Amino acid sequence: MLEVEQLSKRYGDRLAVNAISFTIAAGETVGLLGPNGAGKTTAIALISGIARADSGHVSLGGVRVRQGANELKRRVGLVPQDPALYDELSAWANLQLFGGLYGLRADALRARAEDALALVGLAGRRHERVKTFSGGMKRRLNIAGALLHDPDLMLLDEPTVGVDPQSRNAIFENLEALKRRGKTLLYTTHYMEEAERLCDRVLILDRGQILANDSVANLVRQYRNLEGAFMQLTGRALRDGADT
Repeated sequence: MLEVEQLSKRYGDRLAVNAISFTIAAGETVGLLGPNGAGKTTAIALISGIARADSGHVSLGGVRVRQGANELKRRVGLVPQDPALYDELSAWANLQLFGGLYGLRADALRARAEDALALVGLAGRRHERVKTFSGGMKRRLNIAGALLHDPDLMLLDEPTVGVDPQSRNAIFENLEALKRRGKTLLYTTHYMEEAERLCDRVLILDRGQILANDSVANLVRQYRNLEGAFMQLTGRALRDGADT
C-alpha cells in the first residue's frame, strides 16, 4: 500500500528526516515510535504531501506520489496532531465542509457522515458546535473527517495525546474498529501499551533515522517489552508532548 524510499528533509542545519525507507502492506497497522524531535510528524507531513521532501519519494499502491498529485492524495486520510476543525460550526457542518472539499455529492456525503459519526460515537452530538466539545471529542471528530472519502491509507499523528483516559480509550476503540474494517494505518504514538495492543509492526525513529523495523512480537521477545526496546535503541526516555 505504501512505500517510502530514502526520504529526507532538512530544516536549516538540522536533518529532521534522514533517508528513511519502509513499506506498509494493505490492511497492516504500523506504529511510528520515537521521542520528541525524532522526526515523526515531519515524516507524516512528507508522506501526506503537506511538506516537500528534499530527496527520496513516496509511492501509494505502486504509483509514485508527486507534488500536486491530488488523485493519489485522495486515497490518504490524515488525522493531524492538533485538531483541525471550525469551532463555530457544528460537528455535522464540519463534516459537510470536509466532504465537499473532497468532491462528495449530497447523498454520498450524508451517508458517509452518518457512518463516520456513528463509528466515533458522536452521532448524538452532530448539531452541537465544536467549541463545546472536549479535546477527546474533537480528536474523534477529526478521525471522522479523515474517513469521509473512504481512504485506503490512514495517517494518524498522536491521535490520543493530551486527552483524558476515557477519551483516549474511546479513540483507541475507534482505531481498532478501523483495523477490523481492513484500513491500512500508520500511527504515531508516545504510548507503548497502545502500540503493543494495536500495531502489527513498529518503526522506532530517533534523530531522523529508523533504528528498528520489526513486528511487535519480535521486539517484545527480544527486549521483553516495547518500552525496553525503545529505551535500549534510543538511549532516551519517552516524553509526552508535541513532536517535530
